Amino acid sequence: MTPMSVRQLAGQHKARRGRRLHVVPAPEPLPEPMHPAERRMRDAGGPDDRACYSCSCGFVFIAPVSTSVHCPHCETEQAW
Repeated sequence: MTPMSVRQLAGQHKARRGRRLHVVPAPEPLPEPMHPAERRMRDAGGPDDRACYSCSCGFVFIAPVSTSVHCPHCETEQAW
């Protein structure tokens, strides 16, 4: 057997420099299931917050629900 010499080529073995770990964020929680009636209401634009009022002058009108509604005909404030 003859002795054998092993030579390393320059640059073959590079030391690893601070390897970064890939951080994966936790998945977002799934939304809670919605009742079909609530889904229909949301798809329709939500509840209609309007009411029918009748004034002492005889005028009947529809206006947004509020504690202080004025008659569009005679401007009298309606009591709720």
